[in-house]
Amino acid sequence: MWLDELSRREGTAIDLATVPANEWDSVAALGFDVVWLMGVWERSPAGIAIALENTGLVESFRRALPDFETKDVVGSPYCIRDYTVDAHLGGPAGLAAARAALAERGVGLLLDFVPNHVAPDHQWTAAHPEYFVRGSDEDLARDPASFVRVGDGVLANGRDPYFAAWPDVVQLNAFSPDLRAAVTETLRSIAAQCDGVRCDMAMLMMNDTFERTWGERGGTRPEADYWPTVIAAVKSAHPGFVFMAEAYWDLEWALQQQGFDYCYDKRLYDRLVHDGAEAVHGHLQADLGYQQRLVRFIENHDEPRAAATFPGEKARAAAVTTLGQTGARIVHEGQLEGRTVQLPVFLARRPQEQPDLDLYEFYDQLLAALRDDVFRDGEWQLGERHGWDGNDTWQNLVVWGWRGSEPRKLVVVNLGDAPASGHVLLAWDDFRGREWQLDDAASGERYERSGDDLRDGLYVALDPWSWHLFDVTPLDSPED
Repeated sequence: MWLDELSRREGTAIDLATVPANEWDSVAALGFDVVWLMGVWERSPAGIAIALENTGLVESFRRALPDFETKDVVGSPYCIRDYTVDAHLGGPAGLAAARAALAERGVGLLLDFVPNHVAPDHQWTAAHPEYFVRGSDEDLARDPASFVRVGDGVLANGRDPYFAAWPDVVQLNAFSPDLRAAVTETLRSIAAQCDGVRCDMAMLMMNDTFERTWGERGGTRPEADYWPTVIAAVKSAHPGFVFMAEAYWDLEWALQQQGFDYCYDKRLYDRLVHDGAEAVHGHLQADLGYQQRLVRFIENHDEPRAAATFPGEKARAAAVTTLGQTGARIVHEGQLEGRTVQLPVFLARRPQEQPDLDLYEFYDQLLAALRDDVFRDGEWQLGERHGWDGNDTWQNLVVWGWRGSEPRKLVVVNLGDAPASGHVLLAWDDFRGREWQLDDAASGERYERSGDDLRDGLYVALDPWSWHLFDVTPLDSPED
């Protein structure tokens, strides 16, 4: 979709090798460390045909794109026929050119890996049926929504334990040692082409989850889990290669222990959508080492658009709360300008939407503040807040800080729909005995405060869904 829009704008066919330099410049200028290009691998014609026969999917296409045509369906990036860069996108040479262009700007490249399933026309289905969860003719007759005939055999459609099977993909067998060896080689090939992978639904291949989903169909459960086996083998050849897990069901910690560098923090997203500041504050009390390996977001391709989910100013408060945290942070293409239509991943075209220029200005302001190295290399700490008799609005405040290189950062967000006031503090004793200047990226205002106030409780008052992001700079030398 992105390349298609660039092509129409430039009046010529654009692939990964010919992305205009100013596109990469704009990404780097906003301060991003990594670009995740979703869907570079060869997609499945068989998957496209299945999608077009699925009434529910076609209805979702029409909801997102009222003038939808069948040619808009280019296939799901999670229905992969081959882990080779699609020729339409420029092939391996095109990807290499894009990676080099990003590297010149100090930006890394992340790609997809889908461990749970492949397309029914993937070469493995014919050459290596032992890599898959297999069924019988009886299974197919009894449950045609969960099994599919591929060649001379019957394979299970991919699924997770809580939902119906996905009709356009077939299930890989996480317990198969032959599959694990083949996956390792595939990932080593991918690691030669990028800096990391985002692993779709990573928890589905954990031994416990896979056994619960497939029971005896998976065969004998191995002693070793899938991810430690695969990740260790890949990192032995590519030590700096990054593994990011899409993770749910409170399995983030377990996946980190199995070798993932980062895991999605869906819990924080859910708390921002459904709960309040107290739930967010409690969530941020988790072990720091754990939090440093979480991925924070308020939007991605699997979630509704943030501008449609968080009404009005709440979207800004939620953005500050996620993008200012420790760990990794995702910004989805279209989020900055306030797109509201969640596009099905099958489509190569999206509807026209009027950009929200005020929201873009907010994100430009926020991302400029977040470019400071302290947000990557500094020490993060959750702050405390309290009030006084007759005032409980302080409970809608969330506060945290960063220190390392100067200036330090103090962030306060009102996650409530009413004004909130209270005292906020960071337990940094070296605040004491000095005077400090506070420059607010949100308002442009400047204040001078004593270090004792910063250590014991700084008074703040914020309108609904408002925020401070203070640069905190000493005005004098520390006392002897």
